[in-house]
Amino acid sequence: MRADEVLARLGGARGIVTVDGPSGAGKSTYAAALVDDLSAAGHRVALVRTDDYATWDNPAAWWPRMLREIIDPFARGWDARYRPMQWRDGVPRPGPETRMSWAPLVVLEGVSSGRRSFASRTDLALWLDGGDPAARLERAVARDGESEREHLRAWQEWERGWFEVDRTRERCTVVEA
Repeated sequence: MRADEVLARLGGARGIVTVDGPSGAGKSTYAAALVDDLSAAGHRVALVRTDDYATWDNPAAWWPRMLREIIDPFARGWDARYRPMQWRDGVPRPGPETRMSWAPLVVLEGVSSGRRSFASRTDLALWLDGGDPAARLERAVARDGESEREHLRAWQEWERGWFEVDRTRERCTVVEA
């Protein structure tokens, strides 16, 4: 789905668009290109990544913190302040405080961004399949490094269960990336 199609579905450049799907599906690449296209067309848009919050040990329960730090301030027209996770030697720790300028359009990208509990606040939910699990695992390993293979394999198992229970894909528009 191109930027103009997203704008048409939203009825303008305002709201929250989620880009969900399994790891290695191309969500980050797609979301970055969408934000670039929207920005190039003169729209104010913010890109929020669930990777700034999720860790191997806490793949989804961080959600209230992200709402409190980014989504809720944006809903009030305020800038956001948050501490994205930084990984050093394989260990996640909150990094320095980061300021994100308010924008009327938010693209929220990452595994669990299209979750059922957030559906009422989402204006457009997109889903990328990204091919079979083996191919997605290899793309994720190429991105994150061979040392992360076992973590990524375990993550795939977790997200498979998450998506089965949450039924995320059923609420989303499937995008061919």
